[in-house]
Amino acid sequence: MPDALSNTAENAALDWINGVGTPTRPTTPLKVALVTAAGTDTAAGTEVTGGSYARQNLTLAAAVAGATSNSADLTWAAMPACTVVGVEVWDSAGTPVRLWYGPLTASRTVAAGDDFKLTAGTLSMTLS
Repeated sequence: MPDALSNTAENAALDWINGVGTPTRPTTPLKVALVTAAGTDTAAGTEVTGGSYARQNLTLAAAVAGATSNSADLTWAAMPACTVVGVEVWDSAGTPVRLWYGPLTASRTVAAGDDFKLTAGTLSMTLS
């Protein structure tokens, strides 16, 4: 997800780097959501619903050269039938804030009851 920060996250990062205001650190753990329709900088995508689907906790490796990725597999068990086109990363505040969004390299169609997995290192986030 190169440069796929939501406007909210972009503003917080700029304010923090430039010493402007007092941006609040996202509430952890960060959560990964799967979407069936892509979002934009200002609007969330259409999140998967049904089956045993639930957002998964994201564990990240330390950033190197402006990039990081998931350091553990992300697995959604017993998915509903759907076509996953992308992912979004949210914080876990009482009213969650969307931080990142982006497409999968290729959409994946999942049959009802199947598992969906993103192996460690495949969900990458970069600033460039």
